[in-house]
Amino acid sequence: MKNSLIFFNKFKYALLILIFLNSCSALKYKQSNVKDNPVNEAERVAKNMETGKGFKLFDDKKKGGVFQFASSNPLWRASIEVLDFIPLTNASYSGGIIITDWYSQASPNDESIKITVRFLSNQIRSDALSISVYKKKCKAYENCETINGDGTINQEIKLAILKRATQLKKSDFAKKKN
Repeated sequence: MKNSLIFFNKFKYALLILIFLNSCSALKYKQSNVKDNPVNEAERVAKNMETGKGFKLFDDKKKGGVFQFASSNPLWRASIEVLDFIPLTNASYSGGIIITDWYSQASPNDESIKITVRFLSNQIRSDALSISVYKKKCKAYENCETINGDGTINQEIKLAILKRATQLKKSDFAKKKN
């Protein structure tokens, strides 16, 4: 039994080797003349691409993509316009976020706010924005407490942005119509 198993394994490996060797000999290389095929690599690649014999993994030519720029997005423009009274720390259109710096009016209670606007969609809808308002109350310069703001300021800012975005979209549509 053991001898027949060894013989079967040897036979199986020999058969695999013969198949591989036979497949290598099946490749027939066609002799080519130097007159027919260019020696220069760039010319050879161009000829192969023209005849459909080759392909490229990476294109050498830099081509730009299709982008929707921030200036054409009414929701983004409206957010920037509504928040123009406060300095911006980060405004990344590709990241879909606007973060403001701490802002405070000359108030006696030393309270400041920070607003974060995240864009969840480019459409003008109420669920397209996520707005967070943080409040910082300082009793002294070292003694500060930061809390997440109440929902009324968030809703007021969201409503102002959506109203302005609707106005911008209507004016853009009117311009295109004319």
